[in-house]
Amino acid sequence: MRDETTTGDLDAALETLAAAPRLIVALDFDGTLAPFADDPSEVGALPGSWAAVLTLHRAKDTEVVLVSGRPLGSLAAVTHAPDEMALVGSHGVEWRVDGHAEAALTPDELERVARIGAALDAVGERYPGVVIEHKPAGHGVHTRRVSAEVAAEANAAASRAAHDADPEVLERGGKDIVEFAVRHVTKGDAIARLRELHGADAVFFAGDDVTDEDGFRVLRDGDVGVKVGPGQTRAGYRTDDPAALTGVLKQLARLRATR
Repeated sequence: MRDETTTGDLDAALETLAAAPRLIVALDFDGTLAPFADDPSEVGALPGSWAAVLTLHRAKDTEVVLVSGRPLGSLAAVTHAPDEMALVGSHGVEWRVDGHAEAALTPDELERVARIGAALDAVGERYPGVVIEHKPAGHGVHTRRVSAEVAAEANAAASRAAHDADPEVLERGGKDIVEFAVRHVTKGDAIARLRELHGADAVFFAGDDVTDEDGFRVLRDGDVGVKVGPGQTRAGYRTDDPAALTGVLKQLARLRATR
């Protein structure tokens, strides 16, 4: 794990990456393409980053995939992504690839999701300002609008309630959110599956949150991982914020489009 602001020569790495015969560009959305907002429905990708994403989407032998913890429907709504752009939601549970949607929860998983959601709703009622987000494969406890002290107390209560409701629940933390899911899949699983699905020779992945570390973990020699913002990371490179990532995406788009 690294704390450095940057590691290695990103410009040189992008030059090499852009020459790959088949390339996957996998991108987190919140905190990566888009700055955070108190209302998740009001976020939007930075215009320069989105223009670069669309250029990469049109580039030959290049597959752009947005890989997010958001539910698939929410991801599609806030990005306005073209129908043919691949989307992976709920950390890899939900897929929209090649125009086909996939979200295969079993009846037992659906019952578990409902049971956990009811337990978390009861917690949310005790903590004004804490928002419980219901997702297809689980739920998120958002604490961006409350103090650190209230957030810690609410998260602890949510953890107890979720595990009491379902001892097998998967708990994972992020920036001002703790998520509780019934399907043990990660962004790393999604990237590995995408690599195999598309026969990719290389992968570019950018993300900002703890959950994105699963994606960085599966990158191979020749791939490029970019951590957006502070914190320890397995990524080889770092940008300070989403605005700084815009320049990286523009450079990759230019190199890929003119190779």
